[in-house]
Amino acid sequence: MQTPSVSPTLSYDPERHAALLADYCLTAGASERLLVAGGTPATPLVREVTRALLRRGARPVVRLDYPGQDEDFAALASDAVLDAAHPADLADVEALDGSLRILTPGPGEAGDAGRRARLTAARAPVASIRARKKWCLTLYPTAHAAAGAGMSETEFGAFVMRAMFLDRPDPVAAWGEVRETQARLIERLTRADRVRIEAPGTDLTLRVGGRTWANSDGKRNMPSGEVFTGPLEDSAEGVVTFTVPAEYGGRMVRGARLVFRAGEVVEASAEEGEDVLRSALATDTGARRLGELGIGTNFGIQTPTGNILFDEKIGGTVHLALGRSYPETGGVNRSAIHWDLITDLRTGGRLSLDGEVMQEGGRFVR
Repeated sequence: MQTPSVSPTLSYDPERHAALLADYCLTAGASERLLVAGGTPATPLVREVTRALLRRGARPVVRLDYPGQDEDFAALASDAVLDAAHPADLADVEALDGSLRILTPGPGEAGDAGRRARLTAARAPVASIRARKKWCLTLYPTAHAAAGAGMSETEFGAFVMRAMFLDRPDPVAAWGEVRETQARLIERLTRADRVRIEAPGTDLTLRVGGRTWANSDGKRNMPSGEVFTGPLEDSAEGVVTFTVPAEYGGRMVRGARLVFRAGEVVEASAEEGEDVLRSALATDTGARRLGELGIGTNFGIQTPTGNILFDEKIGGTVHLALGRSYPETGGVNRSAIHWDLITDLRTGGRLSLDGEVMQEGGRFVR
């Protein structure tokens, strides 16, 4: 579960990345229609994934979007286009057997957060169908992502390779080790009902009794390293301050603070990006409730990179997602959004299960 330190001799290898995605994450089968979607900066990885799928007898469907495409849709679309998915979009995703989304972090463009929320809501039916099939989310190391992480492009490429265990002879075996370690945590978590999160600016309780904990072992997120569940929708009580910056719709939100009563957000503020936070919460009724409680287990990732795919996995952090639940956890909250927000427990934080401390200062104690 450790991500080794970055070595300057390790280089990003899209072919090796693609093979892991095709074989381990998507488990591509003959004649399966699999979507490969990403931004144009990820073309080298898109090509290698497409080639890997073709070699395995699958039917890849390739879709590239240009930087700023969603911003253009949100800014320029008519109300009819902005507020409803076309029937052909629904039929198309129904015809897929699975999908891969490749994140290509780039500079965000300022825009109307309200219109962006409407676009997200319109796409919710498509996202709901896609979520019922096999899917995976990964990242292509862009120059923008490297800068956000405070690394050179070469350093960040090596960091991404190590985070996926692609520096090892058998990365699939390494992910098997992650699965086993997290299974032991889930044994304890499954017996719990009440979870309390305490940290500076945070004292929040949730109930998870009867819900299922998922073992995130790199199948759906590559890289990974977390366990998560869907808290009871009306159980969140208290306040939480998210100390790790989080991006939403191309905008960064810092210092978000939420107050919950009977599971619903009743107060919201942020040091930066408060308009984005409020627009996200106004997307629909489910956006004001929690769809996920996640616990990061990857102690090899120590410093936030500005990208949720890595940051929510940091060992010693917890994350809460506003909006849509994952059905496999037993969660029933429905929303067009699923936005993960992170709080760091490594400095003065505590995670308790039914009154017993499970994690103190970011380290598991029992």
